[in-house]
Amino acid sequence: MAFFEGNMMTGGYGDGPDIINSCTINVDKGEIVAILGPNGAGKSTAMKAMLGLLNLKSGNILIGGEDISKLSPQERVKKGISFVPQTKNVFAELTVRENLEVGAFLRTDGTTRVIEEIYDLFPILREKKDQAVGQLSGGQRQQVALGRALMIKPSVLMLDEPTAGVSPIVMDELFEHIVQVKKTDVAIIMVEQNAKQALSISDRGYILVTGENKFEGSGKELLNDPEVRRSFLGA
Repeated sequence: MAFFEGNMMTGGYGDGPDIINSCTINVDKGEIVAILGPNGAGKSTAMKAMLGLLNLKSGNILIGGEDISKLSPQERVKKGISFVPQTKNVFAELTVRENLEVGAFLRTDGTTRVIEEIYDLFPILREKKDQAVGQLSGGQRQQVALGRALMIKPSVLMLDEPTAGVSPIVMDELFEHIVQVKKTDVAIIMVEQNAKQALSISDRGYILVTGENKFEGSGKELLNDPEVRRSFLGA
């Protein structure tokens, strides 16, 4: 049994058609799992189902062996699940430090110590702590978004397209930061379009097609699978 599991998930939005069909995703603490696939494959939908942002017709969500399928997104956050959306993931008019403080809304033990831990993970944020986030580069804003998500000391971190719209150099830097976060024993689920690079840092990966599990395995296995390379990695 993995620490965080979405088992046989089927569902969609409102009264619309199912977008994921018997889809299963799981991740352990200290592990990076990538969810990959073509546009419209259901990658972000699978993640949102695990977060509680859509109702499942069937399947269940477990964290630490506890079924949380009926819990609201807010209640799941209290269980230790943190989510970084692809867009609108920072407050541009607030400073770096203020953004981090907003992320600590569930904490009752003060923020100073955990903010220092975030600065240790992302040193540029200490340097820019009094600067408005809207003035930062795209890569620096993503570090703020990651840092803010980590302020509640989550056990699960969910990332939706964390490298969208950044340069290859910044992408590599962000992936290095994600690996550093993994070393703090957080379970990380990441939806990514940059499949090769994502698999290179992932312990395991799932490739979805039309909302179903098509391939799964270790990052290395998927990178070396001829059909995966031909169909999804442009090789």
